[in-house]
Amino acid sequence: MLRERVANDIYVFTSDLYAQVTAGAIVTPEGIILIDSLPFPVETREMKDFLEQISSAGVRYILLTHYHADHAYGAYLFPQANVIAHRHYRQLATEVGIPALETARQEEPALEEVTIRMPDIVLDEGEMWLELGGKQVQMMPSPGHTPDSLMLYVPEDRVLFAADTVLPVPSIVDGDINTLRASLRKVLGLPIENLVQGHGEVVLRGEVQSVIQASLNYLDAIEEKAAKAARRRNREILLHNNIESCGLSRIPLNGLVQRIHVANLLYLYENLVASERT
Repeated sequence: MLRERVANDIYVFTSDLYAQVTAGAIVTPEGIILIDSLPFPVETREMKDFLEQISSAGVRYILLTHYHADHAYGAYLFPQANVIAHRHYRQLATEVGIPALETARQEEPALEEVTIRMPDIVLDEGEMWLELGGKQVQMMPSPGHTPDSLMLYVPEDRVLFAADTVLPVPSIVDGDINTLRASLRKVLGLPIENLVQGHGEVVLRGEVQSVIQASLNYLDAIEEKAAKAARRRNREILLHNNIESCGLSRIPLNGLVQRIHVANLLYLYENLVASERT
Protein backbone atom coordinates (compact mmCIF):
# COMPACT_ATOMS: atom_id res chain seq x y z
CA MET A 1 0.00 0.00 0.00
CA LEU A 2 1.26 3.45 -0.92
CA ARG A 3 1.03 6.22 1.69
CA GLU A 4 1.56 9.86 0.87
CA ARG A 5 1.10 13.14 2.68
CA VAL A 6 -0.83 15.78 0.75
CA ALA A 7 -0.98 18.37 3.55
CA ASN A 8 0.54 18.75 7.00
CA ASP A 9 -2.09 16.51 8.63
CA ILE A 10 -3.77 14.81 5.65
CA TYR A 11 -2.72 11.42 4.31
CA VAL A 12 -3.75 9.40 1.26
CA PHE A 13 -3.50 5.60 1.12
CA THR A 14 -3.54 3.80 -2.22
CA SER A 15 -4.19 0.07 -2.50
CA ASP A 16 -1.73 -2.29 -4.15
CA LEU A 17 -4.32 -5.05 -4.17
CA TYR A 18 -7.30 -3.53 -5.96
CA ALA A 19 -7.28 -1.00 -8.82
CA GLN A 20 -5.29 1.65 -6.92
CA VAL A 21 -8.36 2.54 -4.87
CA THR A 22 -7.73 5.33 -2.37
CA ALA A 23 -8.62 6.22 1.20
CA GLY A 24 -7.71 9.31 3.20
CA ALA A 25 -7.13 10.43 6.76
CA ILE A 26 -7.42 13.89 8.31
CA VAL A 27 -5.52 13.91 11.60
CA THR A 28 -6.59 16.33 14.35
CA PRO A 29 -5.74 16.68 18.06
CA GLU A 30 -9.17 15.23 18.90
CA GLY A 31 -8.97 12.25 16.60
CA ILE A 32 -8.98 11.21 12.97
CA ILE A 33 -11.52 11.61 10.19
CA LEU A 34 -11.16 8.64 7.85
CA ILE A 35 -12.40 8.95 4.29
CA ASP A 36 -13.26 5.52 2.88
CA SER A 37 -11.62 2.36 4.12
CA LEU A 38 -10.11 0.14 1.35
CA PRO A 39 -11.55 -3.26 0.37
CA PHE A 40 -9.18 -5.88 1.80
CA PRO A 41 -8.68 -6.28 5.58
CA VAL A 42 -4.91 -6.73 5.28
CA GLU A 43 -4.46 -3.23 3.84
CA THR A 44 -7.07 -1.63 6.08
CA ARG A 45 -5.24 -3.04 9.10
CA GLU A 46 -1.97 -1.67 7.78
CA MET A 47 -3.60 1.75 7.46
CA LYS A 48 -5.15 1.40 10.93
CA ASP A 49 -1.81 0.49 12.52
CA PHE A 50 -0.19 3.58 11.05
CA LEU A 51 -3.00 5.87 12.20
CA GLU A 52 -2.86 4.47 15.74
CA GLN A 53 0.85 5.23 15.84
CA ILE A 54 0.34 8.89 14.99
CA SER A 55 -2.85 9.56 16.97
CA SER A 56 -3.72 8.28 20.43
CA ALA A 57 -7.30 9.49 19.92
CA GLY A 58 -7.85 7.09 17.02
CA VAL A 59 -10.43 7.26 14.27
CA ARG A 60 -13.53 9.20 15.39
CA TYR A 61 -15.46 9.41 12.13
CA ILE A 62 -15.55 7.47 8.87
CA LEU A 63 -16.94 9.34 5.89
CA LEU A 64 -17.99 6.83 3.23
CA THR A 65 -18.13 8.39 -0.21
CA HIS A 66 -20.44 5.68 -1.60
CA TYR A 67 -21.52 2.11 -1.01
CA HIS A 68 -19.17 0.32 -3.43
CA ALA A 69 -17.17 -2.47 -1.85
CA ASP A 70 -13.71 -1.10 -2.60
CA HIS A 71 -14.48 2.04 -0.61
CA ALA A 72 -16.67 0.71 2.19
CA TYR A 73 -15.63 -2.81 3.21
CA GLY A 74 -12.90 -1.82 5.69
CA ALA A 75 -15.16 0.32 7.89
CA TYR A 76 -16.01 -2.63 10.18
CA LEU A 77 -12.45 -2.56 11.53
CA PHE A 78 -13.18 0.76 13.27
CA PRO A 79 -16.16 -0.13 15.51
CA GLN A 80 -15.62 2.88 17.77
CA ALA A 81 -16.01 5.36 14.90
CA ASN A 82 -19.25 6.96 13.75
CA VAL A 83 -19.98 6.29 10.08
CA ILE A 84 -21.35 9.15 7.96
CA ALA A 85 -22.79 8.57 4.48
CA HIS A 86 -25.46 9.82 2.11
CA ARG A 87 -29.06 8.87 2.88
CA HIS A 88 -29.17 6.58 -0.18
CA TYR A 89 -26.24 4.57 1.14
CA ARG A 90 -28.27 2.36 3.49
CA GLN A 91 -30.70 1.22 0.81
CA LEU A 92 -27.97 0.57 -1.76
CA ALA A 93 -25.78 -1.27 0.74
CA THR A 94 -28.72 -3.41 1.85
CA GLU A 95 -30.12 -4.23 -1.59
CA VAL A 96 -26.88 -4.46 -3.57
CA GLY A 97 -23.88 -4.39 -1.25
CA ILE A 98 -24.76 -7.21 1.14
CA PRO A 99 -25.72 -9.74 -1.59
CA ALA A 100 -22.56 -8.79 -3.51
CA LEU A 101 -20.45 -9.42 -0.40
CA GLU A 102 -21.98 -12.88 0.00
CA THR A 103 -21.00 -13.69 -3.57
CA ALA A 104 -17.52 -12.20 -3.19
CA ARG A 105 -16.82 -14.29 -0.08
CA GLN A 106 -17.20 -17.46 -2.14
CA GLU A 107 -14.39 -16.33 -4.44
CA GLU A 108 -12.16 -14.41 -2.03
CA PRO A 109 -11.46 -16.00 1.41
CA ALA A 110 -9.85 -12.73 2.60
CA LEU A 111 -13.33 -11.19 2.75
CA GLU A 112 -14.82 -13.83 5.03
CA GLU A 113 -14.62 -11.64 8.13
CA VAL A 114 -15.95 -8.46 6.45
CA THR A 115 -19.28 -7.04 7.59
CA ILE A 116 -20.89 -3.98 6.03
CA ARG A 117 -21.24 -0.98 8.35
CA MET A 118 -24.40 1.07 8.05
CA PRO A 119 -24.25 4.84 8.65
CA ASP A 120 -24.82 6.28 12.12
CA ILE A 121 -25.31 9.75 10.60
CA VAL A 122 -26.72 10.47 7.15
CA LEU A 123 -26.46 13.45 4.84
CA ASP A 124 -30.02 14.02 3.66
CA GLU A 125 -30.30 17.06 1.41
CA GLY A 126 -27.79 19.78 0.63
CA GLU A 127 -24.35 19.86 2.23
CA MET A 128 -23.08 18.99 5.70
CA TRP A 129 -20.09 20.24 7.65
CA LEU A 130 -18.07 18.20 10.14
CA GLU A 131 -15.69 19.89 12.58
CA LEU A 132 -13.18 18.00 14.70
CA GLY A 133 -10.13 19.33 16.47
CA GLY A 134 -10.31 22.65 14.66
CA LYS A 135 -10.46 21.02 11.22
CA GLN A 136 -13.56 21.49 9.06
CA VAL A 137 -14.71 19.12 6.33
CA GLN A 138 -17.42 20.00 3.83
CA MET A 139 -19.50 17.04 2.63
CA MET A 140 -21.30 17.59 -0.67
CA PRO A 141 -23.47 15.24 -2.73
CA SER A 142 -21.93 14.38 -6.11
CA PRO A 143 -24.25 11.84 -7.76
CA GLY A 144 -23.51 10.39 -11.15
CA HIS A 145 -21.11 7.55 -10.41
CA THR A 146 -23.70 6.28 -7.91
CA PRO A 147 -26.81 7.93 -6.45
CA ASP A 148 -25.16 8.12 -3.01
CA SER A 149 -21.80 9.58 -4.06
CA LEU A 150 -20.19 12.26 -1.90
CA MET A 151 -17.13 14.48 -2.23
CA LEU A 152 -15.28 15.79 0.84
CA TYR A 153 -13.51 19.14 0.79
CA VAL A 154 -11.05 20.48 3.37
CA PRO A 155 -11.07 24.25 2.75
CA GLU A 156 -8.14 25.07 5.05
CA ASP A 157 -5.82 22.88 2.99
CA ARG A 158 -7.71 23.07 -0.30
CA VAL A 159 -7.79 19.29 -0.55
CA LEU A 160 -10.71 17.61 -2.31
CA PHE A 161 -11.45 13.93 -1.80
CA ALA A 162 -13.47 13.52 -4.99
CA ALA A 163 -13.76 9.72 -4.66
CA ASP A 164 -15.17 8.05 -7.78
CA THR A 165 -16.72 11.28 -9.02
CA VAL A 166 -13.25 11.88 -10.50
CA LEU A 167 -11.44 8.90 -12.01
CA PRO A 168 -8.87 8.35 -14.75
CA VAL A 169 -11.97 7.41 -16.77
CA PRO A 170 -15.48 8.35 -15.56
CA SER A 171 -17.69 5.37 -14.69
CA ILE A 172 -21.46 5.68 -15.10
CA VAL A 173 -22.77 2.10 -15.14
CA ASP A 174 -24.21 2.42 -11.62
CA GLY A 175 -25.27 6.04 -12.06
CA ASP A 176 -26.28 8.68 -14.57
CA ILE A 177 -24.26 10.59 -17.16
CA ASN A 178 -26.04 13.92 -16.78
CA THR A 179 -25.82 14.05 -12.99
CA LEU A 180 -22.15 13.12 -13.22
CA ARG A 181 -21.59 16.08 -15.55
CA ALA A 182 -23.17 18.39 -12.98
CA SER A 183 -21.02 16.92 -10.20
CA LEU A 184 -17.84 17.36 -12.22
CA ARG A 185 -18.72 21.01 -12.81
CA LYS A 186 -18.91 21.47 -9.03
CA VAL A 187 -15.22 20.60 -8.89
CA LEU A 188 -14.39 23.42 -11.29
CA GLY A 189 -15.79 25.93 -8.79
CA LEU A 190 -13.51 24.91 -5.92
CA PRO A 191 -10.01 26.23 -5.16
CA ILE A 192 -7.97 23.00 -5.04
CA GLU A 193 -4.33 22.28 -4.25
CA ASN A 194 -4.68 18.49 -4.28
CA LEU A 195 -7.52 16.41 -5.73
CA VAL A 196 -7.68 12.82 -4.51
CA GLN A 197 -9.31 10.59 -7.10
CA GLY A 198 -11.19 7.47 -6.07
CA HIS A 199 -8.56 5.44 -7.92
CA GLY A 200 -5.12 6.38 -9.15
CA GLU A 201 -2.78 9.30 -8.62
CA VAL A 202 -3.46 12.53 -6.78
CA VAL A 203 -4.18 15.39 -9.19
CA LEU A 204 -2.20 18.56 -8.48
CA ARG A 205 -3.49 22.13 -8.67
CA GLY A 206 -2.20 22.91 -12.13
CA GLU A 207 -3.82 19.81 -13.60
CA VAL A 208 -7.28 19.95 -12.03
CA GLN A 209 -9.00 22.06 -14.67
CA SER A 210 -7.66 20.01 -17.57
CA VAL A 211 -8.49 16.69 -15.89
CA ILE A 212 -12.09 17.72 -15.25
CA GLN A 213 -12.52 19.15 -18.73
CA ALA A 214 -11.11 15.93 -20.23
CA SER A 215 -13.68 13.95 -18.25
CA LEU A 216 -16.52 16.18 -19.48
CA ASN A 217 -15.28 15.87 -23.06
CA TYR A 218 -15.10 12.10 -22.63
CA LEU A 219 -18.73 11.91 -21.49
CA ASP A 220 -19.78 13.87 -24.56
CA ALA A 221 -17.77 11.53 -26.80
CA ILE A 222 -19.15 8.26 -25.42
CA GLU A 223 -22.69 9.60 -25.56
CA GLU A 224 -22.21 10.36 -29.25
CA LYS A 225 -20.67 6.95 -30.01
CA ALA A 226 -23.39 5.06 -28.13
CA ALA A 227 -26.13 7.02 -29.89
CA LYS A 228 -24.60 6.28 -33.29
CA ALA A 229 -24.36 2.57 -32.50
CA ALA A 230 -27.93 2.52 -31.19
CA ARG A 231 -29.27 4.11 -34.37
CA ARG A 232 -27.57 1.36 -36.37
CA ARG A 233 -28.39 -1.35 -33.81
CA ASN A 234 -24.70 -2.23 -33.92
CA ARG A 235 -23.72 -3.18 -30.39
CA GLU A 236 -20.67 -5.13 -31.50
CA ILE A 237 -18.79 -2.07 -32.70
CA LEU A 238 -18.70 -0.74 -29.14
CA LEU A 239 -16.93 -3.86 -27.84
CA HIS A 240 -13.81 -2.90 -29.76
CA ASN A 241 -13.84 0.85 -29.29
CA ASN A 242 -10.56 2.29 -28.04
CA ILE A 243 -10.74 4.70 -25.09
CA GLU A 244 -8.13 6.88 -26.79
CA SER A 245 -10.67 7.64 -29.52
CA CYS A 246 -12.63 9.43 -26.80
CA GLY A 247 -9.71 11.50 -25.60
CA LEU A 248 -8.40 9.54 -22.61
CA SER A 249 -5.33 7.36 -22.09
CA ARG A 250 -5.55 3.57 -21.80
CA ILE A 251 -2.52 3.45 -19.46
CA PRO A 252 -3.93 4.32 -15.98
CA LEU A 253 -4.98 1.61 -13.50
CA ASN A 254 -2.92 -0.98 -15.38
CA GLY A 255 -5.27 -0.92 -18.34
CA LEU A 256 -8.49 -1.29 -16.36
CA VAL A 257 -9.71 1.99 -17.84
CA GLN A 258 -10.36 0.29 -21.20
CA ARG A 259 -12.75 -2.19 -19.56
CA ILE A 260 -14.56 0.65 -17.77
CA HIS A 261 -14.78 2.52 -21.06
CA VAL A 262 -16.45 -0.38 -22.89
CA ALA A 263 -18.83 -0.91 -19.97
CA ASN A 264 -19.83 2.76 -20.18
CA LEU A 265 -20.57 2.47 -23.90
CA LEU A 266 -22.64 -0.68 -23.51
CA TYR A 267 -24.59 0.83 -20.61
CA LEU A 268 -25.50 3.89 -22.67
CA TYR A 269 -26.33 1.75 -25.70
CA GLU A 270 -28.69 -0.54 -23.78
CA ASN A 271 -30.45 2.43 -22.19
CA LEU A 272 -30.94 4.10 -25.55
CA VAL A 273 -32.29 0.95 -27.18
CA ALA A 274 -34.59 0.28 -24.23
CA SER A 275 -35.97 3.84 -24.31
CA GLU A 276 -36.75 3.54 -28.03
CA ARG A 277 -38.70 0.33 -27.41
CA THR A 278 -40.91 2.06 -24.86
